[in-house]
Amino acid sequence: MLSVLEGIPYQADGMGKRKLVDEKHLLVMQIALRAGQSVPRHNVNSNVHLLVLSGEVAVTIDNGGQMLKQGDLLPVAFKSSMSIKNLREQEATFLVIKAPNPGETQK
Repeated sequence: MLSVLEGIPYQADGMGKRKLVDEKHLLVMQIALRAGQSVPRHNVNSNVHLLVLSGEVAVTIDNGGQMLKQGDLLPVAFKSSMSIKNLREQEATFLVIKAPNPGETQK
């Protein structure tokens, strides 16, 4: 068993991340952002759901943006352009849930 609230992968010099589940049909990653850190803009490579565990993050999808807080769950469509940034002083961590696992679709 693994606790997503223990051993959160914060890094001093950029986005922290760890894989929690890496199976054929599901990839779950935990992302950790300190104040000012971000996930660079990229095209989503699967169907994605973001689930905020603590803190708040600003999410930009294509040309629209919104703030997500603890407990928020946001679906992100395949091939959308997305970036995420922690604009607050408080650390933030969230899950990135991908189905199917992008590793399976790129074979």
